[in-house]
Amino acid sequence: MTHATSMGLDSRKLAFWTFIGSECLLFGSLISTYLVYKGQSVVGPYPHEILNIPVTSLSTFDLLASSLWMVLALAAVQRGDMKWAKIWLLGVAIGGLIFLGFQVYEFTSFVHEGLTLQRNLFGASFFLLTGTHGAHVAVGVIWMLTLWVQALRGRLGPQNAITVEIAGLYWHFVDVVWIIIFTLVYLLQ
Repeated sequence: MTHATSMGLDSRKLAFWTFIGSECLLFGSLISTYLVYKGQSVVGPYPHEILNIPVTSLSTFDLLASSLWMVLALAAVQRGDMKWAKIWLLGVAIGGLIFLGFQVYEFTSFVHEGLTLQRNLFGASFFLLTGTHGAHVAVGVIWMLTLWVQALRGRLGPQNAITVEIAGLYWHFVDVVWIIIFTLVYLLQ
């Protein structure tokens, strides 16, 4: 059963691109808020004192690698290679979990150093922006694990590769958003 629009595009994919557009508005407003408040009402600890760029670079590399694994998972599903599809889908989920582990470590260390949501505008906008992104990664991990379980049960194959492709769109979107956040928050201080 095809779900094509009048332009031949799968309607599920079109709907998902619309959803990603709304997510762009959400993250655009959060990033704009962060940039407006950057350097405003900063009571120590200061960003340059606590941001751990080497650790965050590792977590960024992990998230970007998981995007490659997502591409490999989709390719495996499309060619019917379910052994590798399962491996790559699980890899994407594990990569997301590792990223979230880094984020928990970072948040915990910041709180121990005195940076909280209530401390200053930097803390409030930082935790809101990166926490919202982390929540999106968590949703993506759950989605990948759901696809992995479907693959384990034999319910995922080339005939429904569009479901993996749509999940991939989400995962790549989350990665692109992180590249923007990492650049603006961590690298451009």
